[in-house]
Amino acid sequence: MEKKTKPTFSKNLPDWFTSEETDTQLLEDEGIWSSIVLYNDDVNTFDWVIECLIDLCDHTPEQAEQCAILVHYKGKCTVLKGTFEKLSAICNDLCRRGLSAVIEEVQNA
Repeated sequence: MEKKTKPTFSKNLPDWFTSEETDTQLLEDEGIWSSIVLYNDDVNTFDWVIECLIDLCDHTPEQAEQCAILVHYKGKCTVLKGTFEKLSAICNDLCRRGLSAVIEEVQNA
């Protein structure tokens, strides 16, 4: 049986990564984003979570309600995707309103 070797990270770097011009737009084009993940807690009501998502994440009432239901039953839900810089203030505002939210880096395929 042939032994499979694990490729090293440096051999799989995209051409743009090794060039001198690495900027945010190139990272976005490759699908590297961040997301705000909202976690369930025993304190906040559905109505409050929905209101916060509408106000801060520009969700429609239906989107906000679906996210609140997912958070309740699944324990967490991704509520917004974008660049870290764009999401940082929104995540901070969600936390200031008492919600449990974090920013996670995601790799979109």
